[in-house]
Amino acid sequence: MASSTSNRLLGLILIVALLGAGGRTLWLWLDRPIETVSIRGDLHHVNAAYLQRHLSPLIRGQTWLSIDLDRVRDEARGIDWIHEARVARHWPNALTFELYEQRPVAWWNDNELLNSDGEPFKVGSIMSVGRLPNLAGPRGSGSEVLAYLDKLQRTLAPLGMKVTQLRLEPRGAWRFQVDDNVWVMLGRNDGTDRLKRFIAAWQRGLNKQAERIRYIDLRYPNGIAVAWHGETSMAEDAEKQ
Repeated sequence: MASSTSNRLLGLILIVALLGAGGRTLWLWLDRPIETVSIRGDLHHVNAAYLQRHLSPLIRGQTWLSIDLDRVRDEARGIDWIHEARVARHWPNALTFELYEQRPVAWWNDNELLNSDGEPFKVGSIMSVGRLPNLAGPRGSGSEVLAYLDKLQRTLAPLGMKVTQLRLEPRGAWRFQVDDNVWVMLGRNDGTDRLKRFIAAWQRGLNKQAERIRYIDLRYPNGIAVAWHGETSMAEDAEKQ
């Protein structure tokens, strides 16, 4: 009886050992070097050479089964211009990257770009992104500045005006430029009322002198000041806010 039990136990151990050895052999057979990498997705600004240069280090020396796809995906998301990335294995030795670019909607603080979520990203080696408004603000204020740009554009569009630059100063003051020409100083307080005052003054005749105007200052309780190219400013009220 004891001998029979021992034989069954030994047989079980041998089966487990054989399965383990077979599993390891199968793993080694499957875990072969990666030979094919394909890239697909929504790509407009980055080219194949750019992607090859940045993706190659992520998979160099890796094998098909052992590669950590979560790590590779996270590192791919860190590449300039890549907003989202997915990575998948394909039998027998291939990887596929599905990549989605950032969609730039504005320049940010002169040397970065903003996506539609107000998140900054680096320009990298991309040379042309089209004509975009130029925004600036303190760190972390991208979504706030982008939202205010949208508000200004919708407010001024009926006048045929386009906001080409918008700045949020560290102390909370706003200023913007229209049509690459006239700067408008809104300041920190009563932005909606001051914008209405600007629109009224513009429609009363300032629009006809736009080429001569350097900036319009609305940081007054009731009036405005106009600075002309080559002249000092003319104010309708004496005290700024």
